[in-house]
Amino acid sequence: METSTISMVVMAGFTGADIITWTAGSVARDFNLAYAPEKQEVVVSYLPLSHIAAQMMDVWIPMKVGAFVYFAQPDALKGTLVDTLQEVKPTAFLGVPRIWEKMHEKIKETVGKSSSLRRKVFSWARNIGFEVNSKRMRGGHDTPMSYRMAKALVFTKIKNSLGLDRCRIFISGAAPLDQETAEFFLSLDMPIGEAYGMSESSGPHSTSSPENYRILSSGKVMTGCKNMLYQQTKDGVGEICLWGRHVFMGYLEREDATAEAIDEEGWLHSGDLGHMDNQGFLFITGRIKEIIITAGGENVAPIPIENLVKEKIPIISNAMLVGDKAKFLGVLLTLKCEVDKTTGEPLDRLTWEAIRFCRDAGSQASTVSEILELRDPLIYTAIQKGINAVNQCAISDAQKIQKWVILKKDFSISGGELGPTTKIKRHFIIQKYKRQIDNFYQ
Repeated sequence: METSTISMVVMAGFTGADIITWTAGSVARDFNLAYAPEKQEVVVSYLPLSHIAAQMMDVWIPMKVGAFVYFAQPDALKGTLVDTLQEVKPTAFLGVPRIWEKMHEKIKETVGKSSSLRRKVFSWARNIGFEVNSKRMRGGHDTPMSYRMAKALVFTKIKNSLGLDRCRIFISGAAPLDQETAEFFLSLDMPIGEAYGMSESSGPHSTSSPENYRILSSGKVMTGCKNMLYQQTKDGVGEICLWGRHVFMGYLEREDATAEAIDEEGWLHSGDLGHMDNQGFLFITGRIKEIIITAGGENVAPIPIENLVKEKIPIISNAMLVGDKAKFLGVLLTLKCEVDKTTGEPLDRLTWEAIRFCRDAGSQASTVSEILELRDPLIYTAIQKGINAVNQCAISDAQKIQKWVILKKDFSISGGELGPTTKIKRHFIIQKYKRQIDNFYQ
């Protein structure tokens, strides 16, 4: 029955009852998944099935198209996911941003340890891949000889190492993907399409595809759905509102919350901020609840600044901006470190990329504790240089980072800073590191 609930999703703060009537079929079309027996699609399930994205990609869509679903080991997010991918070789893969970032780091580490000739070939291939795939975004279809050579020498080997050599569809969801990671995989012939949606919209609402792709965009609205930007600013940014039959029935026994989420015209107010270009591509800029309002009354979207910090300072694993109702912005920083493959707990030893950053700065540090105990002046100077570069991109003084601190441990699921899909839990982090934040403003 189209009016019957078929799935209930538990959300933070509410118990949500979602109705999914036709969304699975629509997603199958918009994600270009083929129906069996025309083509046998294969996916790997590794995210918690309590998460709507995992339900859609691992349960409802495979049921619709007849795809094979392989379930990864319980410790997939602790480091065994690639082993499963290499064994299964999926044809479509949904990764949260943290997964793509970890793959990015591993590839760079492997290439960095290779010979000078291999590094040069890798760089050449990336330049070719980025140029060809950028043209494809604009409708080009050329496959020059240099691209075919790069594919044979580099792209295919990289995909093989990740277990993604059969993969046609690369998707990122749950949080925005940073530009550096998106461009890195685009240059390796793996355009990662971002999907946007929420539990209340039964999963995806807008999706990217090889035909509809822009870096940092969540693609175009799915068939049968509509977008509206509510209370747009002069820059075209507004609250993203969703309409369609995929919108949920409501929060279980919470009529007040349901009425707040869905207006009288049936528009679901997402609480997310975004803008659309003149071709209909949707770009997410942040969440209304995450917006930092400084003491001077200026609104600051944290995610673009946090991503820029990670881009400008390669040793940084996580950056979280703070400064709500404060005179200036501060940022909590964690360093890239090795992870215990059994527990997923961040270790003290730095990753290869972080150690290389230290050596480039003239430091011999190889652990987080060495940097913190000595307040390594070479590393602190290098990080401040990166912060200065970030501040040069700020559109106003209020959006500049004035103070920062390095935390002893990277964020993790076990530490409570990351949720089950590795999304940052901002409120928890603010409470856990209250002392460090208070020190900014003393």
